[in-house]
Amino acid sequence: MIRIGIVGCNYGRLVHLPAFRLGPRCEVVALAGTDAARAAELARAANVPLSFGNWTDLVEHPDVDAITIAAPPALQPAIALRALELNKPVFAEKPMAIDLAAAAAMARAAEHSGRTTMVDFNFSAILSWRKARMLLEEGAIGRLRHLAVNWNVENQTTRMRLDNWKAYGEDGGGALGNFVSHSFHYIEWLCGPISGLSARLSGLPDAPAMETNATISMAFRSGASGSLAMSCASYLGSGHRLEFYGEDGSLTLVNTTSDYMRGFELRLARRPATTLVPIDVDDPVDNAFATDGRIAPVSRLAADFLDAIPQAKPGWPGFAEGYRVQTLLDIARRAHKSGCWLDVETESMEKQA
Repeated sequence: MIRIGIVGCNYGRLVHLPAFRLGPRCEVVALAGTDAARAAELARAANVPLSFGNWTDLVEHPDVDAITIAAPPALQPAIALRALELNKPVFAEKPMAIDLAAAAAMARAAEHSGRTTMVDFNFSAILSWRKARMLLEEGAIGRLRHLAVNWNVENQTTRMRLDNWKAYGEDGGGALGNFVSHSFHYIEWLCGPISGLSARLSGLPDAPAMETNATISMAFRSGASGSLAMSCASYLGSGHRLEFYGEDGSLTLVNTTSDYMRGFELRLARRPATTLVPIDVDDPVDNAFATDGRIAPVSRLAADFLDAIPQAKPGWPGFAEGYRVQTLLDIARRAHKSGCWLDVETESMEKQA
């Protein structure tokens, strides 16, 4: 039985806790927040035996075998590095850090420790997305020509003008860190490596410091092209839409609901069809959590994390994949500042040097 400690009383308690509790091989034994009284109250309500008012006491507690982190990107590296120093596996959030140097330190520590690490890129664990990837790998639409991603929502931070890390790029948030970090991971998972990109980032007209929009053009190593338009300032936005155009057909993943994880419809058309045909994908785990579509995909990543721990294997997506995403975020921000198209491989090598 692997004893899990969760750092984070919001997303950690609401999503990590029920997701890990679905696994019979672990027990959630501890919860940490920044307010000891609140953490204790929430832990009692959730039937978690231990609670702490700081992350250090949880990570160092002898009854905690593995750590999950749901903390801001500025804080996450310190938590992960200390856990790995104590040889405790780590399940982290995206983005890994606020900058490339901190993410690199996490990736190096994971490799040096030999302990299992994972990053919660949960779109890759949605069943309709896994079906889409299988179809693409099987050649259902032939060679990919172009990918178009449009993601238009209004998140709570923007709607309520909250002054937190999710609003600002320099804190690891904004449209780029909070949302496009997901997109960079799933785009390469579905379409292969990005070889070059340009980016334009912007904020609200009356609050330009709040980064709410990202527009990115991409080239893939395969020769295909891609475009991504993301806005977290879109009242009644159109949702999240991916369109894959190949030589022999088209594939779409579309979610028009307000639930980020639930509601995706998969459709496929092969030449000479004139309409996209829906492909049904049922998710019995998701059906059990009517109030939150995030729990089912995170539970699959949690299960993979628990599978890997006894074998001391790297998880997937792990810190290596998280560092790759951080690299793309860094290049996108530099592309915005320079106003130039940047070659990913060249920029990555120059940054490492």
